[in-house]
Amino acid sequence: MDLENQKRVLEATEKYGAENVVVLIGGAEAESAGLAAETVTAGDPTFAGPLAGKALGLSVYHCVEPEFKDEVNADVYDEQIGMMEMVLEVDDIIAEMKSIREEHSKY
Repeated sequence: MDLENQKRVLEATEKYGAENVVVLIGGAEAESAGLAAETVTAGDPTFAGPLAGKALGLSVYHCVEPEFKDEVNADVYDEQIGMMEMVLEVDDIIAEMKSIREEHSKY
């Protein structure tokens, strides 16, 4: 997750409270999605950005996870994301995100 996005997440958390912030990730690979999820839950693992050392414990989901998919209009989801499900390793992404949430999310 780039430094600017880390800053935006931190500002939203400070403004609205960590319990009221949900981060939605759309990375194409489980590893990169997991790294972004770890950043907003346990802190920036590279210790380079605004979230270095800040374990926010935020709720974090990937856009292909059922928890997100079930909450949005099916037609809009299919139009915007459905095609990508065919080329992504969806099961790997879901497993990675679930693992990060179980280990680091507080909300």
